[in-house]
Amino acid sequence: MTTALLPSDAPSPVAPTPKSAGGGLGRYLVVRFLLIFPTIFILVTLVFLLMRTVGDPITAAQGGRLTADQLQERIHAAGYDRPIIVQYLEYLGQVFTGNFGTTISDNRPVTEVLLTYGGATLELAFYALIVAFLVGIPLGLVAAAFRDRVPDAVLRVFAILCYATPVFFAGMLLKLVFSVWLQWLPVAGRASTRTELAMQTLDGKTGIYLVDAIALGSPAAIGDVLSHAVLPGIALGLLTAGVFLRLVRTNVIGTLGTDYVDAARSRGVRESRLVRTHAYKPALIPIITVIGLQIALLLGGAVLTETTFEWKGLGFQLAAYLAARDFVAVQGIVALLAVIVAVTNFIVDVIAALIDPRVRY
Repeated sequence: MTTALLPSDAPSPVAPTPKSAGGGLGRYLVVRFLLIFPTIFILVTLVFLLMRTVGDPITAAQGGRLTADQLQERIHAAGYDRPIIVQYLEYLGQVFTGNFGTTISDNRPVTEVLLTYGGATLELAFYALIVAFLVGIPLGLVAAAFRDRVPDAVLRVFAILCYATPVFFAGMLLKLVFSVWLQWLPVAGRASTRTELAMQTLDGKTGIYLVDAIALGSPAAIGDVLSHAVLPGIALGLLTAGVFLRLVRTNVIGTLGTDYVDAARSRGVRESRLVRTHAYKPALIPIITVIGLQIALLLGGAVLTETTFEWKGLGFQLAAYLAARDFVAVQGIVALLAVIVAVTNFIVDVIAALIDPRVRY
């Protein structure tokens, strides 16, 4: 006789062990941190190989200026007549010890160039990100609130113009309007000569003019530095603002169609409040995740922006070294920018994982 199992006799299913948030976050951060090293290795290797496609740096920089014997002597002294694999391994050893070589055109350690001009580029990227946030996020909310109406269409065209217009063209147009025609803002440079001379008296200068002007304690110097930063910051920031605008618009529209927003709407919550309180914060998460990619875009655009406005940072120096065919300096600067992009992406991934637990798994 078969005895039916009573409900109390049935084996209870084993509940799955929940994955701890701390463990998931810890594993995620460790994996993302370890990925920095192969990323930097691949980028540095690509930079080295691309620089060698034009031959050795000595011939590229000094060819035609020296006799054949002098040229060969310098090539041998620098070790560029050795096998490429030997040069590559030596280069890797130097990079991982912080030695990026010595420039050919002005005989300066590349590390000194990076320390001297790196602060200016980081400062410009900071201004550009502020412009991108102040322009892209509010306009993205407006475009979502007026979806498929005239303001939305106008803002979408504006976003396309922002990231499709070449940075140097936007910079020249801004200079023409605000510096030449209206004469409201300086045409070039990071500060006036008087401010730069005053900041030279500071001990422990950072190379970031806004910080140095604040340390100087002069409101006139702070205003001078900020006035010089307006046009370069706008020219470079609009490039990213267009991306932020489209991203915020798309994500806010998606959030406005979710069940919890429909529930709030059914309770009589106004549409403007739905956008501000219910759809705004979820739409910011994708913005954070793409900031790392935008940093690479900003650093690339900084080369043209700094050249246009004579903003003496790494981009300005990179253009000068390219004109001088100083590929040792170019190689060092590009390698450093690659390191900055890799580390920035890691930091952004950490912030995104802390804000949105779904990123960890």
